Amino acid sequence: MKKRKMVAIILLASCSMGLYAQTAMEILRKADNVMYAPKDQLADVKIILTDKRGNQQERAARYIQKGSDKRLFKFTSPASQRGIAFLSLPGDVIYIYLPAYERERRIASHVKNQSFAGTDFSYDDMESKPLSNEYDAELIGQTDEVWKLKLTPKPGTQSDYSRLEMEIGKDNHYMRKVIYYDRGGQKFKQLENRKLEKIDGYWAATEIEMKDVQRDRSTLFISSNLKFDSNLSDDEFTIRRMKQ
Repeated sequence: MKKRKMVAIILLASCSMGLYAQTAMEILRKADNVMYAPKDQLADVKIILTDKRGNQQERAARYIQKGSDKRLFKFTSPASQRGIAFLSLPGDVIYIYLPAYERERRIASHVKNQSFAGTDFSYDDMESKPLSNEYDAELIGQTDEVWKLKLTPKPGTQSDYSRLEMEIGKDNHYMRKVIYYDRGGQKFKQLENRKLEKIDGYWAATEIEMKDVQRDRSTLFISSNLKFDSNLSDDEFTIRRMKQ
């Protein structure tokens, strides 16, 4: 009798764990769906870089995005940064264009952890791709406002992060905060969507701050003039357009 009861408890626990993990992946997929809900989007971006002494630099950029796998991000000022562009394409393809060299360069997988144009965002962070495609999710807690997930790279996924800890809002399934851990398991960076707005029926983060907690510095993206569903052509996401 005791043996049967123990078997039943083990089976119940296994089923509960499976449901727990499945629920976490459903939450993550819904968060991806909300983030990539528009057919396309474009915006102007003000960028504020703050070092550990509190000194700040400002830049400006414009980005366009189509679906969940095409993104073009291009600096418009200052003069020293103008024209630097980042292009993310399907199939984990990334290009960077540096006007000073008048040529584009494809970013190899093993260097995607490097800083993008001196910001606290890496090339990998800037890439357009749903997290549920590359990470498994586990529900590790919740409050009345958010679900707390732990994300670990799926087998075969190349990542410089050993895990991510994420908070997703229960009201709209939009990501609130992400903590990134390096391969040694140490807290590396923290992203916070400081301001969320609903524009033309879509939720969007109009203030995004990435903090490098190991170097004590941060990068703030402030988006304005957001537009959605403008029927952007695939021709906008090419190396030729990146250079223009």
